[in-house]
Amino acid sequence: MAAQEHPRARPRHAHRHRSSRVAAAVLAAGLIGVSATACASTPSASAETGTTDSGRTTRSAGHTSGLPAALAEDGTTIVVGKRDAPRTVRISVDPQCGYCAKFENGGGEAVAKAVATGTVKAEYTIASFLDRGEVAGSTRAANAMRAALEQGKFAEYQEAVFAAQDSEEAEGFTDAFLLKLASRVPGLRGAAFDKAVAELSYGDWVEASQRAFRASGEESVPSVLVDGTKVEDADVLFHAGRFAELLSQGVPSRP
Repeated sequence: MAAQEHPRARPRHAHRHRSSRVAAAVLAAGLIGVSATACASTPSASAETGTTDSGRTTRSAGHTSGLPAALAEDGTTIVVGKRDAPRTVRISVDPQCGYCAKFENGGGEAVAKAVATGTVKAEYTIASFLDRGEVAGSTRAANAMRAALEQGKFAEYQEAVFAAQDSEEAEGFTDAFLLKLASRVPGLRGAAFDKAVAELSYGDWVEASQRAFRASGEESVPSVLVDGTKVEDADVLFHAGRFAELLSQGVPSRP
């Protein structure tokens, strides 16, 4: 799936009331090849059957609370955790991608727990290609995430954004809804954050982050690399327990 042509799509359960968007996603997926774990495709059978196999679990509260985050020297990557952590999980996501939400509620929970222990740092690249070059949901959500970083609340807020995808209110991630989500993160709302959301203050950063995603060579999201090795198994990406095992054992080498 080429980053320039990504259709807007989400897992089946996130589309119960979005038939028009489903039809558009199906049409686009028929025109271009997509990864089985990518935003615009259907997960493998074992990854979409039941809440346990899919990894679509409800993340326990508190795993992201207080996690430090800062902008890396490249100006686009957001680093969550200790910069000198011995292991690195590199994550590329688009705020409107349902499979990214699926990862955040699965493997992302294991990452958050490991970050909290200081053994892992997570490096996020926030893409916005699902907007197709417009100022729409992905751009607005990415801007709000960057604003949350300035307030020391990136980890908690990005969790709230992805957790909200099951809500019909999340359609398009309007400014009003992004502010509503921010109200659920203690200490985030305030004049500076609200102004940044309303005025798209970090629009230039959003564009730069999208360019960084394209330059990375990745063609779909979620893209997850552990210590430089890409994780492509949906059963691992979307399951907190299996991803935790991977973090403890390492990513198997490809034959």
